[in-house]
Amino acid sequence: MTLARTLELLNLTFEHVDANRKLLIIKSAKGNKDRITPLSEKMLALLRDYYKAYKPQKYLFEGMYGGQYDERSLASVLKRAVTMANIKKPVTLHWLRHSYATHLLEAGTDLRYIQELLGHSHSKTTEIYTHVSTKSIKNIKSPFDDLDNY
Repeated sequence: MTLARTLELLNLTFEHVDANRKLLIIKSAKGNKDRITPLSEKMLALLRDYYKAYKPQKYLFEGMYGGQYDERSLASVLKRAVTMANIKKPVTLHWLRHSYATHLLEAGTDLRYIQELLGHSHSKTTEIYTHVSTKSIKNIKSPFDDLDNY
């Protein structure tokens, strides 16, 4: 779910969760486009537990008194979680999106798929993640290493 932008996340309802196909369907995203993103088994289990505990009425994530969760509250929850986890680096909601995409790239996911998951119209926008990933660069074998004594 981390590939969703903040407002996309806040607009989600349970109808956007396709548990059978393990997909999250993001409707009318940025640029008024729809897109899908995969949901892991663990995330589906967390969502089921969340639903049982809080029983949201309309939105997937609602405030204490119902209704759509507030963007500032979401940032506040993240800030508390970062503090509790003793993370010293600056973390924002958008940073989580970048981090997820970088992990996908480092795991070998094709940049075109990442572009589709992020909802980027242009590959150049997605390519900003390539400069972040040094793990992939470290795994590149130089052709000079294959040369015998020259």
